[in-house]
Amino acid sequence: MVESSVARLLLESARQDENAVAALCSASDIGDAIVGFHVQQDVEKALKAVLSSNAIVFRRTHDIAELLDLLADSGLPPPPEAETLDEFNPYAVEARYGLVNLSGLDRQKIRMTVKLVLAWANERIG
Repeated sequence: MVESSVARLLLESARQDENAVAALCSASDIGDAIVGFHVQQDVEKALKAVLSSNAIVFRRTHDIAELLDLLADSGLPPPPEAETLDEFNPYAVEARYGLVNLSGLDRQKIRMTVKLVLAWANERIG
């Protein structure tokens, strides 16, 4: 099934972003904009993987809130930390291109967040 293979590709890409988050969190000379970008990408891809595995169509977007709404509208359970995940939206574009200066990420907390979201996606995809 096409949805299954797309879901697995997205999930693998999310795993790579999780690895990047883990590596970057320990580097004090790497700014929050770079770390936050990979957190946002991890969450976005995990959500898209679950949506794909359930044959739910989504548009090309970096908007985590929109993806969470699609999950809810489809009756799928939300990921852990769902109420705060859209806080990573600015890291997708604005912070990535220096349009805003974001700082103050709790690196220990975000590492746990990406682990929880990825574990949730793994459970949903099987």
